[in-house]
Amino acid sequence: MVILSHVVKHNSLVSQEEWVSYISSLENSFDDLETNKERAKRIFKEKFIHAVKQRATGKFAVLLSGGVDSTLIALVLKQLGYQFPCYTLGLKDSKDALVAEEVAKEYGLLLKKVTISYENLESVFVNVLHLLKEPDVVKIEVGSVLWVLLEEVIKDGYHEVFGGLGSEEIFCGYQRHDEALAKGFEDLHAECWRGLKGMWDRDLVRDFTVAHHFNVTLLAPFLDTEVILAAMKIHPMFKIDTLQKKIVLREIAEEIGLRKDFARRKKIAAQYGSNVDIALERIAKKKGMKKKEFLEHSL
Repeated sequence: MVILSHVVKHNSLVSQEEWVSYISSLENSFDDLETNKERAKRIFKEKFIHAVKQRATGKFAVLLSGGVDSTLIALVLKQLGYQFPCYTLGLKDSKDALVAEEVAKEYGLLLKKVTISYENLESVFVNVLHLLKEPDVVKIEVGSVLWVLLEEVIKDGYHEVFGGLGSEEIFCGYQRHDEALAKGFEDLHAECWRGLKGMWDRDLVRDFTVAHHFNVTLLAPFLDTEVILAAMKIHPMFKIDTLQKKIVLREIAEEIGLRKDFARRKKIAAQYGSNVDIALERIAKKKGMKKKEFLEHSL
């Protein structure tokens, strides 16, 4: 489940129509945006910390990639006085795992690095493929990262897990936000709303299906209603420029106490930061196939 985020109803993922309707009900006008950056940051910080605290009601873990989203969640929870473990995927030479270890050391976080060989990932890819029933390379790779981590999380007795789902959409973290920026800030603002609506098919079905398989509740503070409203009130000129993305979120993270190099770490998608993409490529290549071909053959 994904609680407090209008994603789940009666223990099932809401329909695409319901999700799009919900996001549409929040949508604001470009002409009604906050251009006082300090006020915008203050309001967002308040809403975000409250959203994190609201979800930290049970025994929970944090999926820590070392990116600004998950690191900020872990830092806020630490500052609020909670005790919790963090989990990161530690394939060979994984960039995410290296940064997550440094973050954990810096802030005194309990980190468990989940290790798995490239070869043993084949069964994970096949399991996720059969679960999602869609041979989409990105969905299978990202879903496999989540599968490996949640498998370990439930072994340790945790069934509630914090993650950074939604941050990329509300703070302009994707390449398509660069493309929208080239058309102007109004197009960029509209793209953020389109992206939120598109999360159902692109992200929510994948993550909910994997989490539901393990009977895990996903805690997604970036998808909190008040957090979305506060973030989408911020003028996009504070979120992205031609050199960097999620600018204002990184500034907020620094103000909360995140070290500058952690706050400014460039986004690396889960499949790349974990090296899961390399694993799928190697497995497919051994069978004389491309990734997509291997997935279609295995379905």
